[in-house]
Amino acid sequence: MLRITELRLPLHHADEELPAEIRKRLRITPRDVVRFAVARRAHDARDKNDIQLVYSVDVTLRDEAPVLARMKKDRNVQRTPDTSYKFVTKTADYKGPRPVVIGAGPCGLFAGLILAQMGLKPIILDRGKVVRERTKDTWALWRRGVLDPESNVQFGEGGAGTFSDGKLYSRIKDPRHLDRKVLIEFVKAGAPREILTEAHPHIGTFRLVTMVESMRATIEALGGEYRFETRVDGIDVATDGAGERRMRGLHLHNGGYLEAEHVVLAVGHSARDTFHMLHDAGVFVEAKPFSIGVRIEHPQSWIDNARFGANAGNAVLGAAEYHISHHAKNGRTAYSFCMCPGGTVVAATSEAGRVATNGMSQYSRNERNANSGMVVGIDPARDYPDGPLAGIALQREIEERAFVAGGSNYHAPAQLLGDFLAGRASTKLGSVTPSYRPGVTMTDLALCLPDFAVTAMREALVQFGREIPGYDHPDAVLTGVETRTSAPVRTTRGEDFQSLNTLGLYPAGEGAGYAGGILSAAVDGIKVAEAVGLACMGHLTDKLS
Repeated sequence: MLRITELRLPLHHADEELPAEIRKRLRITPRDVVRFAVARRAHDARDKNDIQLVYSVDVTLRDEAPVLARMKKDRNVQRTPDTSYKFVTKTADYKGPRPVVIGAGPCGLFAGLILAQMGLKPIILDRGKVVRERTKDTWALWRRGVLDPESNVQFGEGGAGTFSDGKLYSRIKDPRHLDRKVLIEFVKAGAPREILTEAHPHIGTFRLVTMVESMRATIEALGGEYRFETRVDGIDVATDGAGERRMRGLHLHNGGYLEAEHVVLAVGHSARDTFHMLHDAGVFVEAKPFSIGVRIEHPQSWIDNARFGANAGNAVLGAAEYHISHHAKNGRTAYSFCMCPGGTVVAATSEAGRVATNGMSQYSRNERNANSGMVVGIDPARDYPDGPLAGIALQREIEERAFVAGGSNYHAPAQLLGDFLAGRASTKLGSVTPSYRPGVTMTDLALCLPDFAVTAMREALVQFGREIPGYDHPDAVLTGVETRTSAPVRTTRGEDFQSLNTLGLYPAGEGAGYAGGILSAAVDGIKVAEAVGLACMGHLTDKLS
């Protein structure tokens, strides 16, 4: 097959125009084409009065050799890449020590799936509950202000990605097309087939719940074992004859002990107690940059009109998204993060006496408001230089301020954008209704955030209003705080995917500092599972890229 990229057609094109454009690009006749299929579809809305659909298509020809020779200088006509997944090892009778995966979020889920498909019968531990029970606990916080520190937006089957927009795209380099393996497994588990072709696919929370359950059943059918409500409180490390630290086992919160020589650490970005435990156990961890800020909400119709003009509401385009950033005069960069079209702002804390927010959408993206994080990048050297765990302390400090500013009842502090720019506290809402539950308290968000972040955000919001008309509307609502953009620590690993100083421990995903979002975390889970699989089978671990 040949893959043609950058095929551009008007938004409202007729169906027959796409095959006609294929023939025109390749300079062939209808008789030359056996079949074609859309590999990817995106839209270009930079000119909202001339929105175009941009296709990549795979074409099967009766004789492709002369066409490929004729088009050899055209970078947009190439052989279709092989995106099929190839296992690095497989066995039907594995008798060695079972690998253990800590965490059942996207990274742990795919690490467990690949290990199970290789025949290694992994044990998957998660401190939280199965996804349906976890959902009930999460709604208890949203509806009644009742927090379960072990079962919430952050902890439990499916991880933090379950309560999100379910975005399935990233900017990672992926020469092996592992993202395709992720998407195919999701479709097998019940995701809509469109995720295989849309440029910016998403799933939404309700669909993710059933998909996670389906994938758990697949892993168990292959011999994998889940143990929920099982928190790892310690690791057992021994020094071998060569002076190397090696994993021996895991100490569990209930007093139990699990022998484990190969452990995938996929705990997510909010497992703060686990980070402390690892540091205390001598595992190498280091502080890493992350971002802090707030959630900003506008009516989705405002964003649709600003981005799509007269085409707002078009079913092909769906709810409009945005990605914006601004480098402020004080040297800080403010940017949108995890934009959720047609979604809600949700309570995302996992610790008592603290408030943190996140964004969530359903597959339909048909809620009233658009929201995104409006955050400012920070880094250890400038902002939390006091050791590898100092970023956690900063997160907690900001979240505690937000808890108090919100009324000390898990209501979130909120402020109108106009008041935020003017430096005055808000006392009432305007035309935009915030979606956060259990509720908001109007106040001054500058009470919660560092001055440099407030300064950068004020400057950026004005600039964003120039880029997206109406973005800086004074009635837009800011809800605080957004602190869980990524892990504030990195559990650093080597090229063999093992901890720098603890063999048999494989840091993975967002919590280890090696991913950001569902897709990149899942891909990282695959890579780490491959390294573990090779180690379990006694092979030398080659560098897997």
